[in-house]
Amino acid sequence: MASNSEVSQSVAVIELDTACPLDCPDGCSLTVKVQAGRLIAVDATPIERAANPLTAGFICQKVKHHGERVHGNDRILTPLVRTGAKGIGEFRPATWDEALDLVADRMREAIAQHGARSVLPYIYNSSAGVLAANVYGDRVGAELGLASLDHTICAATNGVAKQLVLGGLMSTDPLDLAFAKHIVIWGANPTISNTHLPPLITRAVKEGGAKLVVIDPRRTAMAARADRHLALRIGTDAVLAAGVARHLQSTGLLDSAFIAAHSAGADEFLAACDRWTLERAAEVTGLGAREIAEFAEEWATTRPSTLRIGWGMERNFNGGSGTMSALALPVLMGHFGVRGAGILHSTGSGNGIDVSALTTAEVTGGTPPPARRSISQNDLALVLNSDDPADKIRVLIVQGANPALMNLDQNGVIAGLKRDDVFTVVHEQVLTDTCRYADVVFPATTHFEAGDLVASYGSFVVQQFPAVIERVGESRTNSEFFADLGQRFDLDLDADPVVMAAALTTPRPFGEPKTPGSTIQMVDVFPGHDDQRFHLIAPSFETVPTTAEFPLTLLSPSSNKLINSMFGERYLDAPTVQLHPVDAAARSIVDGQKVRVFNDGGTLTLTVKVTTDVREGIVVIPKGFWSRAFGNDGFALNALIPRRVEPLAGGACFNDAHVQVERFEAAA
Repeated sequence: MASNSEVSQSVAVIELDTACPLDCPDGCSLTVKVQAGRLIAVDATPIERAANPLTAGFICQKVKHHGERVHGNDRILTPLVRTGAKGIGEFRPATWDEALDLVADRMREAIAQHGARSVLPYIYNSSAGVLAANVYGDRVGAELGLASLDHTICAATNGVAKQLVLGGLMSTDPLDLAFAKHIVIWGANPTISNTHLPPLITRAVKEGGAKLVVIDPRRTAMAARADRHLALRIGTDAVLAAGVARHLQSTGLLDSAFIAAHSAGADEFLAACDRWTLERAAEVTGLGAREIAEFAEEWATTRPSTLRIGWGMERNFNGGSGTMSALALPVLMGHFGVRGAGILHSTGSGNGIDVSALTTAEVTGGTPPPARRSISQNDLALVLNSDDPADKIRVLIVQGANPALMNLDQNGVIAGLKRDDVFTVVHEQVLTDTCRYADVVFPATTHFEAGDLVASYGSFVVQQFPAVIERVGESRTNSEFFADLGQRFDLDLDADPVVMAAALTTPRPFGEPKTPGSTIQMVDVFPGHDDQRFHLIAPSFETVPTTAEFPLTLLSPSSNKLINSMFGERYLDAPTVQLHPVDAAARSIVDGQKVRVFNDGGTLTLTVKVTTDVREGIVVIPKGFWSRAFGNDGFALNALIPRRVEPLAGGACFNDAHVQVERFEAAA
């Protein structure tokens, strides 16, 4: 009789092409190996047949190990109903019908007693395909008049700032970086979060002689190999931009003709910059006056130049002003009109996909759908804990998110999730921190188990991908979940992705990118304002002071391990905390020692890495690690981050948290 291993080896290995929809600009083309219905390998599609040329034959280590989640022990296989106290994570299995009926009953009860505004679908799905992302959750919410979620935790401030200045101007093509002679990376760390951009930059530097500038409080891998690294203080980007603009004006390096022909508000912008002399800007940013001047002069005189603007600078109270001010600088210097020049940002506006036909509520019997209440992601703790019956959320439906871990004011969010008068539903792949507080948990598919679309926001490519393995357990797609829930409210929705895809109005042929060079700004594409001009907004700046009690600013960037908190089930050990040698010496702390990082929100005990890769006055702890890694009862990094929002768009100010660090003294 043949052994199990011999039988396994005799089963054919099948290679199938698909794509990656996870929250990353790249949108890679993937090829997987499947054996006996199991995903046994994930890798890049070979260059010669990759639908997305940006993939370039390699993928990140995060996705290479994605199969460990698909078939791992943490995978949710059936619907679950809570049996223990909230937060313990004790459940019993249930059928889909039983669990959906339970949810529908609680929704009806909440709607009858407190109105549809008391039910919040907390749908984020930043790691889902286009159709799964929000379509049917939005549709059910619109039909029933449920509260809607305002996505303010990430990219809200950046998006509003870009709209105000650029008016929807399409991004340059990253493939055009090969033509740049000067590249400025501001508020981005593509080595970690956009892994296919660094090779393009490296090629421009090595083959084209381009100069590379990185603006970041940390010496990232890209900053370490840059020609110029400006390690400014957190939240001072607007001041740096103002200092650059004033210096360019005083030295006659502004492009007056371009400004006159293609901008509005430049006089007001420059007038607001007038107070930011090099010396004053240097004092606030922590940079040298000469350093700022040399950067400004090099940028103005080296052409063509591309600004790659990221999402890092938005994460503080001055984030809106900083982003708008940085975007103004290429306009003042006239860096447009040729390949290799312009502003590289999200390419999402160029994907040609319109899902509005799928999310718009039906008007039945001449009765318009009820108006919906909008709730900011950053207000979740407030609405869960509210004592105002008109304000409080009674039923929370979480899909594609992990708010117990990733939201501001983690203490407040967890306190709200623990309340008996909050009924929480989570549709998820694995048992996350948020699932532990749920009343009902439903199993969700991964993108390997259901077809969808990928629209990259780091390249001009739309891909359609099929399911490459059968469903694991009783998992259902995001769309199927809401279609099934909607049926219990007499809503007739078809969750077939083929049917949904047919309703999209203007996608380009799947896998067919825009022709490189076809998005030259001010030649092929223009600002979307009525006057087709850039609208410059005068910079503002507010000091966000530390205190004697908590003198260090906490920075919580992405790492090479996680996509936000996704894949956090893999890591049982906490990350290290990075501290500058000056700050370490002042506290008698040495490299490798255990330390306490704390403020009024809580305390984390971590191993310290003393390094000059961070600025003095900054503490760095990467985001996304689950509470299990910190050994705490439900609390993790975001317990240290209070609720503070940016004024332009209400964006989350993660980088305005302040802490103290001290040596850890074990109890006797």
